[in-house]
Order: sequence, then C-alpha cells, then structure tokens
Amino acid sequence: MISPQAGLLAPYAADPARSQGRRHPEEQALYRNAFQRDRDRIIHAAAFRRLEYKTQVFVNHEGDLFRTRLTHTLEVCQIARTIARALNLNEDLTEAVTLAHDLGHTPFGHAGQDALNACMADCGGFEHNLQSLRVVDHLEQRYAQFDGLNLTFETREGILKHCGADAARELGALGRRFLERTHPGLEAQLANLADEVAYNSHDVDDGLRAGLLSIDELEGLQLPGRLFADVRSTYPTLSRRRLIYETVRRMIAAQVGDIVTTTQASLEAARPADIDAVRSRPDALVHFSDAMQQQHRELKHFLFHALYRHYRVHRMAEKAKRTITGLFDAFVDDPALMPPQHFQRSRSLEAMDNAAGRARAVADYIAGMTDRYAIDEYGRLFDPRRLT
Repeated sequence: MISPQAGLLAPYAADPARSQGRRHPEEQALYRNAFQRDRDRIIHAAAFRRLEYKTQVFVNHEGDLFRTRLTHTLEVCQIARTIARALNLNEDLTEAVTLAHDLGHTPFGHAGQDALNACMADCGGFEHNLQSLRVVDHLEQRYAQFDGLNLTFETREGILKHCGADAARELGALGRRFLERTHPGLEAQLANLADEVAYNSHDVDDGLRAGLLSIDELEGLQLPGRLFADVRSTYPTLSRRRLIYETVRRMIAAQVGDIVTTTQASLEAARPADIDAVRSRPDALVHFSDAMQQQHRELKHFLFHALYRHYRVHRMAEKAKRTITGLFDAFVDDPALMPPQHFQRSRSLEAMDNAAGRARAVADYIAGMTDRYAIDEYGRLFDPRRLT
C-alpha cells in the first residue's frame, strides 16, 4: 500500500516559491500559490471548455458515451495526481500541466492534426504540443495586461512534450532541454506518462464499446489478457460490461503501481538534490519497469493496427482530413471568409510574416474549432443551400 507523507514535498519536487516565474511579472495572489493560479486559469480558459466537443478517437457526434478530449484530460489528471501524491511531488503543478496538455489539439483528433500539419508544411508545420503552448502564451484573450494566460515556466515546461530544434531555439530557456537532450521536472515527466496510461487503457474501453475490438483479441495480449483472466477467475458470472470495466480499472492500477515503484527505485538510486538536478539528467526518472514497458508497447502496437486503422475509424479520419484541408485552402485564399476577429488577426500576422503569417492565423482558427463547429463551418462554406 502506498502511504505518502501527507503535505510533505520531496526536495526534488517543484516548489512554487522557487518558480522560474512568468513571462509577465505579477504580484503574488493572497490565497493561492503560483501553480494553483495556473490550474485555475486553465480551467476558466475558453480553449479548455472547447475540449468537451473535440475528438479523442470517435468523432463527437458518434455517441454520447465515447471519450472526448475533455474527459480524457480529466482522466489523465486523476492518474497523474495519484502518482504525484505517492511520490510526494507537487500535485498543483501536476494538475495544471495535465489540464493544459491537449489545449492545442485540432478537431477530429490526430487525423485533424495530420491534415493541418500537411497544410502548414511550407509555413512551419503544425504540432499540437506547440499549439497548446501557443494557446496559453498568446491566443487566450482574457486579461487586460497581457495576451495568453501568463502561466509559470514550470507549467509551460510540462505542456511542451515535443519540440523540433528550430522551434526550441526560438523558445529560449523553455526549449533548451530539447537541444541539450535533458528532461523537465518530475511533474512534467509523470504527466507525459499518465497521458499514455490513460489513452491506451480507455481506448480499449471505447473500442470494445464501439464493437471495433473484441475481448478475444485482447486476451491474446500480455497486460489485458492476464487481467481479463484474473477477473473471470474471481467473478465467473460477471456481465460483459462489468468484466470490461473491472479489467480496464485493473489495467490502470497495474500501470500506475508499476510507475510508482519503478520511479521510487530510480529516485533512491539517483538521489537528486533538487529539481535542477532532475532537469540536468540525460535520462528520465519517471518510467515503467522494463517488463511493463514491453507490455505497454505491445498494447499500443495492437491498438494502432486494430483500432486506429480500423476501416470505420479510417473512413472518419479521411472525412476529417478533407474537411480540415478544405477549410484551410478556402481561408488562406480569402481570409475575409473567416469571422471578423480572425480576419483582422490574419492581416496583423500577414503584415509581420507575409504568407506564413496568414497561414498561421488560419491554422489558429481551425485548431480552435470543435468537431461540430468545423463540420458546420465546412457546410456554410461549401453547401450552396446554406446562406449562414
């Protein structure tokens, strides 16, 4: 049983009193530390609310019970907080990072991102991690003193999981680790791994619910197969639905327990003095054991081929790509087709960076759409029977 020391942060945990600060200096809040303020700003952001109507795997209108970006985000947050508490890391920062990690995702999930990246190939490309950072640094328009949410360095560090060399150089201190091949703080590391635990486990649940996966297939894999067998042995008369829930629950618990025990051993061996010692290391300290990593990789490979490449998912992905590409081409050709605030923004960015600025403004507009809004906007542009 995991019994962390309540209220006691480990010396290598992120400390809000020692934060590297915000891009725009602000006075300290009276009742909340810096990471709590970050979390609250993210929850109140428009981009966070839009996650409710963005795809995880299944397009939003395909069913009310499938996961969306918002429910996925909340599940990642819960898993990450459990790990953070067990390791005496900073739960407030962990929560802020996980709540913000998908803010830059396009409509239609990875199919939408792939399409928008292809559209932006000559203008810097599109990557949802960088877009999440762009949302919190620039695109949210809520405060009188600055654009964006003005989050702390530590939260922004955790949001940025991937970054190419060119973008890293432009980001200065925030991007340095990608050039030096080091790692972020432990809260950011565990948020990244909690994301993988959540989407693999819950995509199993959604895939079974949709009828695209079968229990028989999953019983041939190490992790779900072992747990399905355990549940059947303990509860031989359990209904199919409850069998799935119980197995998925145990999958998450097994992976979380493995991360905690493996990371505890890594920390005991490395003995980092503080967060800077964690950041300077070339290896991540939060990770699976070798055995669980192999099981996790096997499940991920299976889901890629059996679920994400299923012909029904592939059909929807192709529709999504055509929708995103059609919107992008139309708006780049004539930015005045966008709502006034986005049209004006395209003119501002174009004045600074010519065609690339115009394209980036269009990408910002499309990336911020929900699934339903993108479908409706496509209809408004291309269906001659619709006037608005």
